[in-house]
Amino acid sequence: MHLDAISPVSGKRSSSYHLKAFQDLYHSEMVQTQVPHPHHNYADALWCTYIVSVVAANIAEFLTYPLDLTKTRLQIQGEVAANSNGHPQVAYRGMVKTGLGIVHEEGFLKLWQGITPAIYRHVVYSGIRIVTYEYLRQNVLKKNDDGSFPIWKSAISGVTSGSVAQFFASPADLVKVQIQMEGKRRLLGKPPRVLSASHAFQKILSEGGIRGLWKGSIPNVQRAALVNLGDLTTYDTAKQFILTHTSLQDSHTTHILSSGCAGLVAATMGTPADVVKTRIMNQPTDANGNGLIYKSSVDCLVKTVENEGLFALYKGFLPVWIRMAPWSLTFWLSFEQIRHTIGATAF
Repeated sequence: MHLDAISPVSGKRSSSYHLKAFQDLYHSEMVQTQVPHPHHNYADALWCTYIVSVVAANIAEFLTYPLDLTKTRLQIQGEVAANSNGHPQVAYRGMVKTGLGIVHEEGFLKLWQGITPAIYRHVVYSGIRIVTYEYLRQNVLKKNDDGSFPIWKSAISGVTSGSVAQFFASPADLVKVQIQMEGKRRLLGKPPRVLSASHAFQKILSEGGIRGLWKGSIPNVQRAALVNLGDLTTYDTAKQFILTHTSLQDSHTTHILSSGCAGLVAATMGTPADVVKTRIMNQPTDANGNGLIYKSSVDCLVKTVENEGLFALYKGFLPVWIRMAPWSLTFWLSFEQIRHTIGATAF
């Protein structure tokens, strides 16, 4: 007679049956606990995302930098005219004529004047903004159970990541703006203020100290917050909408459409703050590092509107948009393609 047979009296299985069942259950649980956890993909790590974003940003920056230089020159021309009591000393030119003028008057390679600090800036700025956004999206605000990321969460993440990134990158941005204006200063017969990126950095540090490196940082941070609200939030939201409401897959077509929307919204929201930022950064300072033309970003905003009108805040909008559109397109295509190549999940 088997030990696990049913008892004729109780109609139940004997204790040996229950012991065997317990042993089988224990063995099953032990096997499950010994199953290794899935290996974490290095390509999705934040440090890898940082590197990929910096590489993609510098590709986009190099290809579109002449438009940034043109935009900066246009914004400063209005300031020169305003300081001459309504009698412009520099003729207003459109984006194309300004670019051609730089080539004719200063040389073709001057279209990339200031590219070195621009690259330095993106090593800090682009890496921090993308990593911060992804960290907030994954670990702080988190996606919904269905994988969607609400627009209000995306907006908070975009503003926060842009502000944090720009604060740390502001010194490099200050050096870039000052170098961009050196060619124009020399053509006007003015003595050069800086000779190189390192000289500009040392000069700013010696005149204004550590605090001087963050001159214009407030409008700079404000601009970055608005730009990233337009760029990161719009790209993420537009991409989600396209993937969930159309038959398009996560492909180059989706990336192009999303980045096009992102560039337009970012330019619209960021241009006024960009004008203020550029003028504050370009103004001369006293021995204490205080501006000689504008006391603050609000003062610059008010004086710009009073002297040149409300639409002066959108001076350079066309080159800003024309630059942001291909910059955003180049960045997001490069970023998504590199992530796909190394096996990371899509943004």
